[in-house]
Amino acid sequence: MAKVTVDGIEIEVPNGATVLQACEAAGKEIPRFCYHERLSVAGNCRMCLVEVEKAPKPVASCAYPVADGMKVFTDSAMVRNARRNVMEFLLINHPLDCPICDQGGECDLQDQATAYGGQGGRYREQKRAVKDKYMGPLVKTIMTRCIQCTRCIRFATEVAGVPELGATGRGEDMQIGTYVEKALSTELSGNLIDICPVGALTSRPYAFVSRPWELRKTDSIDVLDAVGANIRIDTRGPEVLRILPRTNEDVNEEWMADRGRFSFDGLKRKRLDRPWIRVEGKLRPASWEEAFAAIADRFQGLKPERVGAVAGDLVDAESAFALRELMAGLGSSNLDCRQDGAALDTSRRDFYLFNSGIAGIDEADALLIIGSNPRQEAPVLNARIRKRWASGALKVGYVGPKGLNLTYKAQHLGEGPAALAALQAGEGFAEVLKGASKPMIILGRAAIARADGAAVLAAAWALADAVGALTPDWHGFNLLHLFGGQVGALDAGFLPGPGGKDLSAMLSGGMDALWLLGADGFDPALIPAETFVVYQGHHGDRAASRADVILPGAAYPEKEGTYVNTEGRAQRGRLALHPPGEAREDWRIIRAAGAALGVPLAFDTLDALRARLVAANPVFGMVDGRVAGGCLDTTGPVAGPTPLSHTDFTLPVTDYWQADAISRASETMAECSRIYNDATPKLAAE
Repeated sequence: MAKVTVDGIEIEVPNGATVLQACEAAGKEIPRFCYHERLSVAGNCRMCLVEVEKAPKPVASCAYPVADGMKVFTDSAMVRNARRNVMEFLLINHPLDCPICDQGGECDLQDQATAYGGQGGRYREQKRAVKDKYMGPLVKTIMTRCIQCTRCIRFATEVAGVPELGATGRGEDMQIGTYVEKALSTELSGNLIDICPVGALTSRPYAFVSRPWELRKTDSIDVLDAVGANIRIDTRGPEVLRILPRTNEDVNEEWMADRGRFSFDGLKRKRLDRPWIRVEGKLRPASWEEAFAAIADRFQGLKPERVGAVAGDLVDAESAFALRELMAGLGSSNLDCRQDGAALDTSRRDFYLFNSGIAGIDEADALLIIGSNPRQEAPVLNARIRKRWASGALKVGYVGPKGLNLTYKAQHLGEGPAALAALQAGEGFAEVLKGASKPMIILGRAAIARADGAAVLAAAWALADAVGALTPDWHGFNLLHLFGGQVGALDAGFLPGPGGKDLSAMLSGGMDALWLLGADGFDPALIPAETFVVYQGHHGDRAASRADVILPGAAYPEKEGTYVNTEGRAQRGRLALHPPGEAREDWRIIRAAGAALGVPLAFDTLDALRARLVAANPVFGMVDGRVAGGCLDTTGPVAGPTPLSHTDFTLPVTDYWQADAISRASETMAECSRIYNDATPKLAAE
């Protein structure tokens, strides 16, 4: 530790720390533009200049290491004069765009010009102008505003793993762009907007929409993938205008995936805002009373074993539990939340969780990925893997389709279960795993959503045990889910009870009525024609077209809900705006339906429902926490009757941009799908 004095305050900081970090440890604010805590040091904006005793000139604190006994001054006459001069240089070519700039009110340059700038500039020559660059349908560029801090270049290269941004030219002719102008090929491009300290990179869908002080800000959780990124939903009136990430070091750090960030326009398209009932083969609008009456009429006299329910991938835990209680009141145990048919063993929770934890990636030193593409299934989690790999402490191998671009170097070990058998025998990459102190295995959900899924799950667990990934201090077996509602439904027990049928059995026939709670993840054409279908959801997506009664529910920003991410962390989403029209929160609909069906449910309020949920499974009471630890019982899941096949693994996400009901309704995501899924790369001229 080095002892450093900052403005008369003596502190101790680790050897190798920078002067800027020492100043912040002493509680001193240091202005900066190029420096970012999660990026490499560039030292090119010079705004962070401070005075160091005996130094001949001000030093850039972000790039200057501390030394024992150093004395630093952050507010001397030399420092104030240096910062004023730096700000004057930065503003020489910066346009007076503040009244029309989307960054206005949230701009670092505005704030620091006010706090550290002088009274005016002495530069009278003509300002330079720079041609705007094309970076795709999500990021809007106004490059004349660029102050060349290079944050965007470093983020694209170091965090996103797509070195497509760079600088051309020198001095005043220097410009930042994609060399050949094309859409940025990353699922994390929206984070460029957050880290840009000026208005050079802004949100294209949000352009000229509102000012930040007009917005109502609500903390919530992103459920469009299973990471459970902490987000802030900004609304004005009845509309979501933008979604931004919040910092949570254990989950998403401060990043967010593009689908969760930009698909919010899908919340106002293809919405179900009133009940519908099918009369003589055609759907017509109805009142809530008519819809419940139609359901009660068709459910009357039905045998419990001929009634079933399916929960979707974006459903909050409260709604899944409420529907489970309703089905129990009807006497039915035909429940399933695994629309993809994943062979999950739910006898133990660690059989279906990301047990190492997302933050545990920072400790792993060897990683095997089986049947998964984390880049598209969980982009923020993939960025964390890349960060660990870039540090030189992680070796990665994967089993799955050839040619995956994971943004980091990974050894391809095979395309199917045969590779697992070879690894089990101790061949090849198995030696790397055995030699690691904390090996990690990530099993994709698609790898167990097949006929031999149970055998794949058992083989992956056995491999984790064989390579030393299951110890009392480390749990290296991880299952990566796809959406934010999948683990919560499993924890809520939305699974077949004794003698109950799973989804495949329900679709095979013998069901008189089927209740679909936001279940759009399977082909509704598989439902037998004679089955009465109740669809409860927020979008007129796949399953709504097959419904006999439609009950309009609320999307995730429109209700209070608990969601459990892939590592088993329960988090709360908050109500940011009310659902449209006559739509209601899902648990309220289920409670009202229970009254109509003569099955009164034992809760009248959300608090009462949550109390029953916590009583059923205490993990829901650990909000913002998770059960962590090693593996004390290495007994594996049951392999099932179907042995491992020779069929290659396939990936579950065929179109990242339209993987759920909300993004399928989004025009922004449709444009992204058109651009990124076309085999021909889209250039600016197109």
